[in-house]
Formats: sequence, C-alpha cells, structure tokens
Amino acid sequence: MTEKSPNRLRYSVSLVTQGSHRFYTLTMPSEVLGRTCFVTTRAENPKQGFQRVLDQDRAKQIADYIDSGFGTIPSSIVLSAQPEAALKIIGAGKTIEFEDMPHAFLVLDGQHRVYGFSLARTSLRVPVVIYNGLSRQDETRLFIDINTKQRPVPNELLLDIKKLADYENDQEKLLSQIYDSFADQPNSPLMGLMTPAARSAGKISRVTFYAALKPLLPIFSAADPADIYEATRAYLQAIIEGTRARELEPNITNPTVFRAVIQLFPEVARRVKDRFAADYTAPNFSEVLAPMFERLKANTFKNPGTSHKALSDVLLKALQTNFIL
Repeated sequence: MTEKSPNRLRYSVSLVTQGSHRFYTLTMPSEVLGRTCFVTTRAENPKQGFQRVLDQDRAKQIADYIDSGFGTIPSSIVLSAQPEAALKIIGAGKTIEFEDMPHAFLVLDGQHRVYGFSLARTSLRVPVVIYNGLSRQDETRLFIDINTKQRPVPNELLLDIKKLADYENDQEKLLSQIYDSFADQPNSPLMGLMTPAARSAGKISRVTFYAALKPLLPIFSAADPADIYEATRAYLQAIIEGTRARELEPNITNPTVFRAVIQLFPEVARRVKDRFAADYTAPNFSEVLAPMFERLKANTFKNPGTSHKALSDVLLKALQTNFIL
C-alpha cells in the first residue's frame, strides 16, 4: 500500500467476476476499516436502511478475541464503495485508490467484525471484498443474498465440538458431562433419546438440555456430575413412568415438556428431602409425584404449548394442590 496524499489510500487488488457482479479483493488494516466504514440500520434510516442494529456486546467479544493474541478471523468483510470514497482503479486495474474518510464504504456483511476491529487495541490485516458503483437497490439485494444463502453452524454442533477445541467454561464442562451420561449410561431413562451434535425430531439436543439444566446447577451443594446425574436420572425416570402409567401421552423429548419438567425438579426434590431424608431414588420421586399425575389432564403433555414456564406452572399447581404431609 502506498499513499498518494494524506487523504488518499492505495491498495493492490484482484478483480473477480461472478455472474453479473464484479468486485475487488484485497487486505486492509483493521484501523482503516474502522475509520472508513459505516452501517445503515432500519432504526436510523427507516426509508433506506436495511441492516441490523449493532450488538455492542458481540463486537466487544470480537475485540477481546483479537486482543488475546490468538484471534484469527479469515472471512472477508464485504463493502460497497460510496460516492464519498471517490474510488478509482489505477495501475492497469491492479490498484484501487480512495479517500480515507468516514462513510467511504457501506458494510454489506461483517458489521460486527468491523466494529470489533475498531474497539480492539491490536491492528491486523483483514480480507476485504469491495463492490463499486452499486445502487441502493443493488446493495439491499446483495445484503439479502449474503444473509439468506449463508447458513450458520447449528448451536447444537458448536456445543458438541467445544470440548474438542477446549473452549468450554466450567459450567459448560459440567453440563456436557451430565448430558453425555444421559446419552451413554445404560441406566439412563433418556437412552436413545439424545442427539449430541444436531437437532432431531423426537430427541433432546444439547441446546435444550443445557437451557433446562443450567438454572438447576446452583441448588446442588457440589458440582459433581455423577451426583447431579443420579438425582436427575431418578427424577426423570419417575416422570416417565408416571406419565406412562396414567396414559398421559409421555413426550419428554418435546423441548417445552422437558424444560417444564426440569424446572419443577427443585420443588419435587425438596419434598423428597423432607419426606425421605434426601434419599433421591426413583420410587421416592414417584411417591411425591403420584398425586400430581392423578390431577393432570390427558393432553397436558400431548399439547404442551410453547411456554415451558406456563406448563411448569400447571405442573406445580397440580403438585401443590395434592401435596399431603
């Protein structure tokens, strides 16, 4: 890169043609991106804006990742040169020149990365794609194409491979061990009903399981995955046996049902502790749960709705109404 004047920058580029579109590829210092790029949002410009409102927390995470010294983000930032850039192609088409000023480029893809780069203390070279001469309609269509043709990695897969990358925090490691026990242990009431790396109908994903179990972790005196597994295993076994015995259409793999049932666990466990001196076995859980099952309607689990909190309230009401000292 060479500078022609204090306000003009030059970068070597390659011209790429894809269908009816032509664009330039290059690398650019992150600090240049930070000071020359902007984002238009619907909130700021309802008539012409089309991008999402920036998530500052997400951008800060990117900045911290870069500043950690291990960060690498090789995917390209996609930009559209604006009239303010006064972009020119020189050097037999192998160099671009533009104004070093705010609003030179509209970000079509990578807005959080650009914002994160601007917050980072570390400077790095960033792959960039620049379109030139686009109308606002062209920019909007490209934004739609980029954000609908690309498919993000499913959260289920990300959670499953985090342990391979040694990226799990302590809580995720604990949840992962408990999940794996339910998936692998022969005495698991959920054996064959778990799907570790992908979402699958009729099975419990890591995302659903982690969301359900995470709020329960503080009630356990020690973060021992084996102890947590044994207590919740006995409870879920009692739940499944109770629904089957009363023909309540067991549907434990439904995310709403699973999260509602798990949300009820602390109250049921408290009663087991009071009545059976903290002997958390399936028969003891079954005895506490029996009155609840007698009051529930046949379609309680068949048509659970979409709110696990609402369903949990229904279960709790049935449990409280029938609780006998």
